[in-house]
Amino acid sequence: MTISRGRARSTCAAIITGVSALAVALTGPGAAAEPQPAPSEQQRLAEIIGVADPVAWGTDGGLGGTGSACTSGSGAGSGNGSGDCYGGSGSSSGSSGGYSSDTGANGPASTSFLAAFGYGLLNGDAAPPGANDWNCKPTAEHPRPVVLLHGTWMNAYNGYAYFGQPIKDAGFCTFAFNYGRSNIIEGGGLGSFLPGVMGTGYIQDSAKQTAAFVDRVLAATGAEEVDIVAHSQGGSMANWYTKFEGGADKVKNLITLGATHHGTSLDGIGALGRAINNLGVDVLGLVEIFVGHAGIQQTVGSDFVKTLNANGDTVPGVDYTIIGTRYDEVTNPYELTFLDAGPGATVNNVTLQNGCEQDLSDHLTMMYSPRSLSIILNALDPVQNPNLTCTFNPWVIGGGGSL
Repeated sequence: MTISRGRARSTCAAIITGVSALAVALTGPGAAAEPQPAPSEQQRLAEIIGVADPVAWGTDGGLGGTGSACTSGSGAGSGNGSGDCYGGSGSSSGSSGGYSSDTGANGPASTSFLAAFGYGLLNGDAAPPGANDWNCKPTAEHPRPVVLLHGTWMNAYNGYAYFGQPIKDAGFCTFAFNYGRSNIIEGGGLGSFLPGVMGTGYIQDSAKQTAAFVDRVLAATGAEEVDIVAHSQGGSMANWYTKFEGGADKVKNLITLGATHHGTSLDGIGALGRAINNLGVDVLGLVEIFVGHAGIQQTVGSDFVKTLNANGDTVPGVDYTIIGTRYDEVTNPYELTFLDAGPGATVNNVTLQNGCEQDLSDHLTMMYSPRSLSIILNALDPVQNPNLTCTFNPWVIGGGGSL
């Protein structure tokens, strides 16, 4: 497998320069001091976003803002002392709440993101092909069931309409559910009005929902651990689960695609918004009304992101395969998805285009990439799946262009 710690420094430098210029304009020369060199682009970007943050650790800002494990911002909130960091570093629109749900009948297999997204939008409770056979029992060759976690504003079906059946056909028991279902009052944003939009509630709540679902899978299959395949928010949420919701002892492989492990600048928009928020102007609170709690939590410099990585990127005992794409327009700079291995963990950071330049997958179509699928299967069982696929996979459409 081709492994990369890919550093597209020019992209990060452009974003850092833009945010630094904003700090100069709004706070004067004193706030624009050149940051000290840091060991990673993730840390450099986070330092710039935090330059104008006037709020110390442990103050009140958003639900759970008084806990010592939480950095908080200027947003209003009750602060219950739990340290769950529900406030978004200066934004907290709507209350917490929401729920998860089981899926229904399996939807059709699809090689195209556009086709699958449309079907899933109208059939939000469909299961991905191959998933949720609750009578499936793991084999000696594949002793761990695979849990599939979708991303923000998606659902189990359109997240895994392409991957679901091949993973099942490779001999794995596969399971998926819909997490983070929130209405507009609970902070789900405008997506609450669409039947197929999930993953909008607070990520910490979704991690608790994942913990309960994993326990159900373990009980039904008799397995001791699961492997997780997770996209976008699903990856950072799964990481939270392993760190704070007891998942470290229940997960062997964590495979993520375009995950927001260190947040995202959203092509610089999120970074700019975070910098303005940290200066006391709550622009992210307004945006949160539209995109939901989870969307704002995933911007760089948020309380969620800070707490998620405060004690290192990984937990002992988990093997990580982290897949990123150079053309990711959502999680960017795309290197923010990569992790540094801590004690007792292994990390394979894989850039999708290394060794396969014709794969043009973006944030969404990487879930419909034959190469992504081959990397997943290799991570789950390298003996049976030693080779990686390399095919053309177009931006936006996905699936090698097959509709």
